[in-house]
Amino acid sequence: MTHPVPIHFRPVDLDQLPHLPGRIAVLADTAKSLSAGLRRLDRLTKGAILRFLNSEAFGRLKPGEAVELAWPAGLLAEAVQIIRLPRRADVAQARKAGGAIGRALSPSGTTVLVEGHAMAAEIAFGTAMRAYDFSAHKTGERKEAGPVQFMAANPEALAVAAAPGAAVAEGVFFTRDLVNEPANILTTYDFAARLAAMQELGLDVEILEEEQLAKMGMGALLGVGQGSESPSKVVVMQWHGGEKGAAPFALIGKGVVFDTGGISIKPAAGMEDMTMDMGGAGVVAGVMRTLALRKAKANVVGLVGLVENMPDGRAQRPGDVVRTMKGDTVEVINTDAEGRLVLADVLWYAQERFKPVGMINLATLTGAIIIALGHENTGVFSNNDDLCNAFLKAAKAEGEGAWRMPMGDAYDAKLKSRIADMMNVGGRDGGAITAAQFLQRFVKPETPWCHLDIAGTALLKSDSMLAPKGATGWGVMALNRLIREKFEGK
Repeated sequence: MTHPVPIHFRPVDLDQLPHLPGRIAVLADTAKSLSAGLRRLDRLTKGAILRFLNSEAFGRLKPGEAVELAWPAGLLAEAVQIIRLPRRADVAQARKAGGAIGRALSPSGTTVLVEGHAMAAEIAFGTAMRAYDFSAHKTGERKEAGPVQFMAANPEALAVAAAPGAAVAEGVFFTRDLVNEPANILTTYDFAARLAAMQELGLDVEILEEEQLAKMGMGALLGVGQGSESPSKVVVMQWHGGEKGAAPFALIGKGVVFDTGGISIKPAAGMEDMTMDMGGAGVVAGVMRTLALRKAKANVVGLVGLVENMPDGRAQRPGDVVRTMKGDTVEVINTDAEGRLVLADVLWYAQERFKPVGMINLATLTGAIIIALGHENTGVFSNNDDLCNAFLKAAKAEGEGAWRMPMGDAYDAKLKSRIADMMNVGGRDGGAITAAQFLQRFVKPETPWCHLDIAGTALLKSDSMLAPKGATGWGVMALNRLIREKFEGK
């Protein structure tokens, strides 16, 4: 898997500056207030730093944005990257600054002169997050980033402050790798094996196979995958970091490793992106990895339903009726509305077995949520204001866009079937909402629950502040924070 770029923390040594190769990144607030490092660089470059800080170009920079001075006189370095960052920067500005650094790491090495900046740990986190590069399937010479060192006034304290962020970045990268992988690599077999390998981190991992799922009555989930050569699976990951015997918090993810739409087949254009239809399961896996790496003091269980939605002679047909683990029957109107069928059985199983204190499911569930919210926000649906508000607060603190959507009986009525207990779709209008209403039918009234529709945020066609084009890992940061603040007491 891809690991975050190693960042080393060193004491400030301004005498090294003339001899450093690669790129030197420095933080600047105003031309009137220069740090010791900026003053030294200004002398070495015969006033080039101060001239730039007094220019209109620097004045136009927003906090966290950067400009490079290439091959500055008086330095061995190939460039000095100047990042505008207020001394009292907030978390988002500091991570943006780190993102600017991570986007431009040099193969010859990068030195970041943070000195005593209060947000140095967040800058380091942003640097690691943006330096991600998924290149597992590229051949030829790779230009990997050289050594990255942060020169800080107190490097030992900075290393301690940055450690939790390193665990989060590792979880985000695990999620991104899963979402970016092509479906001929990330089969249900391979996905389950990658999750099983996390036992070495202290997670308890079980893989439930089709025969077991059939005995438990998971007819909805099994119906989705019956047209594929790859067997359907449910993987259960448990982290026991809290009070012994206490009920866990549950995370449930949709893991459709490839979605053709089944017999209700999707258009060819853009179908290649359906390798990301396991994004919900990928986020659950990334959160569980983060919790294990940072030894979270909470009990959390992550469950993912792994299937492939393919059309063949055994595939589920429109008009079929399946029986869920709960016992309810579903008329399958559209085989491309398969994710909710997977989640229905896994949600019910999670409640029956673990009786969680609450649960959140994640899924790249509907195109309708992209029409509603674009790619800036995940759609949030919930039956519990306390859990929903806690999640929205955590998402806002981490800079991960999330917006609560409505639910109600009028939407639920659209799922009425003539021949079964319900249909799996309720028409085009309000499609993201009726999908949430379907899922709520498999949530017990006493269980606090949120449904996160990440169809618009799991994978982007352009760069973002902390990620290159492709998988974002959206949700790992917010869910990790939610668990820390709501279930760990800090």
